[in-house]
Amino acid sequence: MKKITSFILILIAFQGFSQNDAKAKSLLDEVSAKMKSYDNLFIDFKYVLENTAEHIQQETRGDVTLKKDKYLLNMMGVVRLFDGKSTYTIVPEDEEITISSQLDEDKNSITPAELLTFYQNGYAFQWDKEQNLKGRKIQYVKLLPTDPKSEIKHILLGIDAQTKNIYNLIEIGKNGTQTTLTISSLKVNQPISDKLFTFDASKYPDYYINKLN
Repeated sequence: MKKITSFILILIAFQGFSQNDAKAKSLLDEVSAKMKSYDNLFIDFKYVLENTAEHIQQETRGDVTLKKDKYLLNMMGVVRLFDGKSTYTIVPEDEEITISSQLDEDKNSITPAELLTFYQNGYAFQWDKEQNLKGRKIQYVKLLPTDPKSEIKHILLGIDAQTKNIYNLIEIGKNGTQTTLTISSLKVNQPISDKLFTFDASKYPDYYINKLN
């Protein structure tokens, strides 16, 4: 789930990286300014994980609603809610809820709390290939982790050249695993209530609640 969250955040939260390619920086700045101008976003996406060497291929769909540092993510039957202070991971199949503070998040993954700050370090980037996908001109920017211990080889961020919206994100792991997230639909400035990001324990009377300190 943390890996999925990282993908979502990379899709909408970037502005600049170290060792910048000027052309790539200009495009990322333009997309970033547009994304940051929205009051909220709703993203419906397809997620595919492949590792041909291990004969692994998994495909699923999900959606996420984001408003500033708050978010609600639905994927694979699991709900993850962040209200600005705590993260609630709700697993109906196990009737279990895990509550953790912002400080408990995995330091090796990008969390919603870092939505507008993660880009400040950790990646270099460069102008990459251009592709025509379903009649859309997609320009890719390659993100290269500066940490030599990172499990990520590189990330390709696809941007629609006309709309300046994110089209997809492809992560290549050093172990040969490729994970691709493609945005099916993107809606912005929807009429949503702040209650959407409020955890209501009364909805889960029989769930086991695990609080991490």
